[in-house]
Amino acid sequence: MAIQKTLVLVKPDGVRRGLIGEVIRRFERKGLKIRALKMIWLSKEEAERFYSVHRDKPFFKDLVDFITSGPIVAMVLEGDEAISVVRLMIGATDGRKAQPGTIRGDFALSIQDNVVHASDSEESFEREFAVIFKEEEVVPPY
Repeated sequence: MAIQKTLVLVKPDGVRRGLIGEVIRRFERKGLKIRALKMIWLSKEEAERFYSVHRDKPFFKDLVDFITSGPIVAMVLEGDEAISVVRLMIGATDGRKAQPGTIRGDFALSIQDNVVHASDSEESFEREFAVIFKEEEVVPPY
């Protein structure tokens, strides 16, 4: 059993559409533990750091503009193989192609308006976590 932490964001479209509770409910029902949770509005600088791995890609500006277009809900989830479990639960990036039953398959409207973000590796989690949270904001295991 490999206990991992992962970062999940309910993006501005998910917040606007009132999907925060539904997203959290799915993760809790799966058995993942919430270790940190907050609503914030990212600055342009924070968004650029968050998406820094995409800085040289043509869609970088669109990512930054979208994630800063409204508040987000950020959470740290913990559980056995949490990164891969969460990635399976959220579905393919393009909501139009995501499997029904996944968060994106059930709620996403496009590649950009895809409701959630989740870390894709332990390295991504560490980088993304540092932008969103402070270590003292994470609740220890209970």
